[in-house]
Amino acid sequence: MTDMLGPLERIDGRWVLGDARRPDGPWVEFRAEGLHQHERDTEGLLVPWSRIMLGMRVTLGVKYPHRGNGFGLSNALPGPWKGHGHGYLHMTLRHPYEDSTLRFALHSGLYSPTEVVLLEELLSHAVREKRLPRLADPDELARVVAYLAPLRPRTFKAYSRAVTEAFGPPGG
Repeated sequence: MTDMLGPLERIDGRWVLGDARRPDGPWVEFRAEGLHQHERDTEGLLVPWSRIMLGMRVTLGVKYPHRGNGFGLSNALPGPWKGHGHGYLHMTLRHPYEDSTLRFALHSGLYSPTEVVLLEELLSHAVREKRLPRLADPDELARVVAYLAPLRPRTFKAYSRAVTEAFGPPGG
């Protein structure tokens, strides 16, 4: 069983987005009440699951890429660029309606584009199907990640199908 899918990692029984072991880096924790961004010298920021709407998008290395899928130099090149910079989780919130971005530190290793796209599809699927609170269940998310991590889909339809299969039937 794997405890990682791109920047999503299981540490001490909880799931986090980003390198939570970095003492000065931000990271996002999946909690029962929602996404909690941890930042140094702050109490952090909690985004309740009920406020998240539409899809979620992950960008690495750059907050707002000019074009493409958001993979920046820090993710794609070896050497001094590896593990530098931040990743960003983009989402639209309701009540009031606003765009929100949560920042997280990148791990020192490289993420494969497949893992990042699977993660994005997982998060977006959970939003579409109104199943976001399932992401807060560490064992459930571990089961889903273990299913997805070894896969290498080749089309967007295959990514979507893989995530649907990993989540199981609605209500399940």
